[in-house]
Amino acid sequence: MRKDYIKFFKKNIGTHVNDHPKKEYVKLFLFKILYYIAFIVLPLIFVDITWWQFIIGFLTMHFAEGLVLGLVFQLAHVVELTEFPDTNEDGNIEEAWAVHQMRTTANFARKSPIAAFLCGGLNMQVEHHLFPKICHIHYPAISEIVRETAIEFGIPYHEYPSFGKALVSHYKVLKRFSRPEIENAA
Repeated sequence: MRKDYIKFFKKNIGTHVNDHPKKEYVKLFLFKILYYIAFIVLPLIFVDITWWQFIIGFLTMHFAEGLVLGLVFQLAHVVELTEFPDTNEDGNIEEAWAVHQMRTTANFARKSPIAAFLCGGLNMQVEHHLFPKICHIHYPAISEIVRETAIEFGIPYHEYPSFGKALVSHYKVLKRFSRPEIENAA
């Protein structure tokens, strides 16, 4: 949460110059206040627990949320099928944006309504990257079109049939990355 304030008030983030309109200041503080009320003030008022029980619950909630989000994003980007392209001497990647998304992103459990519900559609990261403003409930239908189009144009469409298979692939990539001598020999 501290990072939100730091980035918001920083003059530059990379080459981007921060110049927020006044309504963005209102939104930042309003939603932060609403968050603090909903997740700190109201539970302390209405739930019959001690302060230390609240702290344990609050920290557990954030730990679980962070673990789940981290895992979902790792399974979408750090798996055997995805690529990790290097930049050229100018620091650029020499391919179209959409093609880059397809090469560096993978779906998991794409056909599972349970996974889609639990992940809020983030198990379909390919579609999420290509169509970030479309509601995730449409991703299953869109994914068929994207997959067929990718095949038609010879662009990879990376997916794992289940959460478990993606998790195993992620583990293999971590193991491979932990041994740079093996990576360099390949």
